[in-house]
Amino acid sequence: MYPYQAPLKDMQFLLENVFDAPTTWQQLPAMAETVDLDTALAILDESAKISRDLLQPLNRNGDEQGVVHRGNDIITPDGFKEAYSQFAEGGWVGLCGEADFGGMGMPKMLGVLVDEMGYSTCNSFTLYNSLTAGAALCINAHATDELKQTYLPNLYSGQWAGAMDMTEPHAGSDLRGIRTKAEPLEDGSYSITGNKIFITGGDHDLAENVIHLVLAKLPDSNGISLFLVPKIRVNADGSLGEANGVTVGSIEHKMGLKASATCVMNYDNAVGYLIGRPARGLVCMFTMMNYERLAIGLQGLGNGQAAYQMASDYAKERLQGVAAEGSPTGATSDPIIVHGDVRRMLLTIRAMTEAGRALSVYTGKQLDLAKYASDDVQAKAVRYVGLLTPVSKAFLTDRGLDATVMGQQVFGGHGYIRETGIEQFVRDTRIAQIYEGTNGIQAIDFLGRKVTGDNVATLTEFVADVNAGLAELSQANADHKATVSQVFEELLATANYINNNKHEQPALVNSCAVDFLDAFGYALYGYFWLLMADKASGHEDATFAAQKQYVADFYMDKLLSKSQYHLSQVNQGDKSIMAMPAEMF
Repeated sequence: MYPYQAPLKDMQFLLENVFDAPTTWQQLPAMAETVDLDTALAILDESAKISRDLLQPLNRNGDEQGVVHRGNDIITPDGFKEAYSQFAEGGWVGLCGEADFGGMGMPKMLGVLVDEMGYSTCNSFTLYNSLTAGAALCINAHATDELKQTYLPNLYSGQWAGAMDMTEPHAGSDLRGIRTKAEPLEDGSYSITGNKIFITGGDHDLAENVIHLVLAKLPDSNGISLFLVPKIRVNADGSLGEANGVTVGSIEHKMGLKASATCVMNYDNAVGYLIGRPARGLVCMFTMMNYERLAIGLQGLGNGQAAYQMASDYAKERLQGVAAEGSPTGATSDPIIVHGDVRRMLLTIRAMTEAGRALSVYTGKQLDLAKYASDDVQAKAVRYVGLLTPVSKAFLTDRGLDATVMGQQVFGGHGYIRETGIEQFVRDTRIAQIYEGTNGIQAIDFLGRKVTGDNVATLTEFVADVNAGLAELSQANADHKATVSQVFEELLATANYINNNKHEQPALVNSCAVDFLDAFGYALYGYFWLLMADKASGHEDATFAAQKQYVADFYMDKLLSKSQYHLSQVNQGDKSIMAMPAEMF
């Protein structure tokens, strides 16, 4: 296993030079006294050390040992509990949490980079913290003040953990079919009965209590409501009381993420508390869901970064074959980094990963603006968050799996065996395309709701901003700028075509959504690469600037055209997809 080195220079470059985080923070009163660039860089530096020294050593053993279901207890692998205690004591669980309830109040622009490091080093460990942060976000947004006061400080401290409980065996992603019931009790609480499956972090021994956010149906209601259900009841004074009828039925035996407890959860007259209004549970849950969608996108990104580092280090030391033009040293075999195909794979991983990091920071910026900015800026940021969230989840995880498989390919046969460690990343990142709604569902949400749902208004506004950004680039190649602008105009034209025909061709959106999202993702990465290369042109580190330009040129030459390929697939429509009768499959 190669030691992880956090890409701190690249992270600083995005914050400081590309997206001007210091100015953004200064313009937001809630952030101005909380964070500046020096603070952010110190946090990133410390996170890099924790990821390398505390989390990465857990990864291999966590995969091999896995979690154990013993009675009603879930036992995490050796070292996890001690590492979690140290992690929580450092305040990392509440990094972006509300300061009023004990969180650190850091911006999401910074949080996405910390999360990436965690996923690059130990996916299973990082998932526990991610679920807790998402649950706290939902509680803060929708719960009563009493519930916030009782639960948020303990969640942000890591003393308690959080879980999101939606899916049931018969319902899958169609949550309208859930059967978990909530019966009102005289004291204003509810009795929750039912069961859920695929609950990440549903139970474990890292924290003393697990706080479940459970979707259930009230009597005589067709809607779905959201309830806070603690594993252990919380007394009026905040101390823990008796067990609450929340038990683990079993754990799932998975392809990867073996140290992450994915549980079947049972609720037997468990006491729960309503979050938000009755029959509005999905609206509340989507606060957490959207957080987790971005977080899972970061899982794909972090795995891609890990794959690049491992494959790049291996390619520079593995001797095999001779360079096509002859060995530069006269050796009988050269490091495989000299071979064109190996370079193609490494450059592809790097190009997609660094642009993916730009997407994550840009989306984080929109989340910060949506939370803290003034009215006009805030309203626009909210629209952009809606547009970018399904893209961040789907495109980052699809390309993350591509990166791990490509990194494995660089290793050749050595990538298929346990010793090198790359095969674990292939297995661990595969679920990210399925988590929080499959990527097909993300694409349908993107095209059906976020693009055509407002008759292409938000996408039109976004493309206008891209064109304005391109016009400001002083160092970018004029032909490259024109190409990226043209791709976005073609994307916009295709979106308008779909919007104009979506009623006459009801299967059109569903059939073409994945290709449309991919077309948007590749186009957006083209813009980000021109932006990064332009901002790097005056960088004090000439090697860093040259690296950015080399990779930007590769992206423009070899990868941007995938956007037009995917658009061509969309423009073929849905006829051949829907033509064959179902019984012929």
